[in-house]
Amino acid sequence: MKQIKVLGSGCANCEATLKLIEEQAKAQGIEVQLEKVEDVAAIAAYGVMTTPGVVVDERVVHAGGLPSRDAVNLWLGGGLVGRCAGNANAESCCGG
Repeated sequence: MKQIKVLGSGCANCEATLKLIEEQAKAQGIEVQLEKVEDVAAIAAYGVMTTPGVVVDERVVHAGGLPSRDAVNLWLGGGLVGRCAGNANAESCCGG
C-alpha cells in the first residue's frame, strides 16, 4: 500500500489535489493511505516551499500547483495515460 501525503494549508488547490489522488487510486483499484498535512512546520520539514506538495512513500514528488492526472497515475504505479501513452520516447514528453 502506498502512503501518500498532501501538504498544504487547505487551499482550493490542496483540496483538489487530494480529491484527484483519491479518484485516480479508486479508478485504478489501488489501495492508498492518504494523509493531509496542514502543519506548517511539518510541511517545511519536507523542504516544500510552495503548496500543494505531494509525498509518496516519504519522497517528495510534487510541489506547487495542481498536479496533472498523468503525474498522479505515475505516482500510483499505473503508468502513462493520455498524450504520453504509446509514445516511444515518453521520457521526453513527461520529464522522465
